Amino acid sequence: MRIVIASGKGGAGKTTVTACLASQWTGDLMLADADVEAPNLHLLLHPSLAEPETVCLEVPELLAERCTGCGACRPMCSYGAIAMLGAKPMYFQDMCHGCGGCFAVCPEQALRVAQRELGALLLGTARAGERSVPFLMGRTRVGEAMTPPLLRAQERRLAAELMAHPADVLMDAPPGVSCPAMTAARNADAVLLVAEPTPFGLYDFKLAHAAFAQLGRPVALVINRVGMQGNAACEEEMRAWCAGAKLPVLAELPFEREAAEAYAHGVPPTEDQGATGQQWRQSFAELAAKLRNFAEGARHA
Repeated sequence: MRIVIASGKGGAGKTTVTACLASQWTGDLMLADADVEAPNLHLLLHPSLAEPETVCLEVPELLAERCTGCGACRPMCSYGAIAMLGAKPMYFQDMCHGCGGCFAVCPEQALRVAQRELGALLLGTARAGERSVPFLMGRTRVGEAMTPPLLRAQERRLAAELMAHPADVLMDAPPGVSCPAMTAARNADAVLLVAEPTPFGLYDFKLAHAAFAQLGRPVALVINRVGMQGNAACEEEMRAWCAGAKLPVLAELPFEREAAEAYAHGVPPTEDQGATGQQWRQSFAELAAKLRNFAEGARHA
């Protein structure tokens, strides 16, 4: 079973929810941080990681001595990565999506394969409650604008790990509803949205629900930071909207200073040693059971 924890905006609390869920999840588990532009699940779980595995994209490089300047490659590129400057094409490798179309249409075979570094994958283990579980994260190269190819490489690595060691997956997705988030969620068995009941949070939550629903995956919601001063109207509006959309609300997490302090110290609130930790462990044990039942029920429907 693969659960993707997503949100319509950054800062809604999906990483905290992922870390807390991991501590209370029953059965074999693997964790994946797919927020490759700004991964931070490791800041809460402190995994032990192996050396980074560099991920590259195959891109064209011009062999000028073979090129006749026919321009056949230019109209093939839908991404504007090829421009004709004078009699020769120029290739902008940072804009290339690696489709290979220019190689296919070049009559002179005037291109050779070059590599553009996308980022890295890091595999290791992390503590989740009282046990150690496999942990996989991606990290883009500084300055790299294109994350879906790295996410696809992460997906292939995740599939290989699961083939060898089957397990449920909790995946911390990229925020928002753009290509990275959709790429991460396309193989999910269920999507768990995390939203905060603020005007911006409510608006972005509705966008996220509309986007993820198009994937045909079951979607449920966790409302985070309930009880924050001044947000009562947004809380009621969010609950009413979910009721109208028949969207299950699996948990409401309180706005608590102690939970924020635990997070600020790099500790999931479920690991707090006081009363707050006890309450959060109970809440997330209940959420984990509800989420498993929700995903399994939807999968067999």
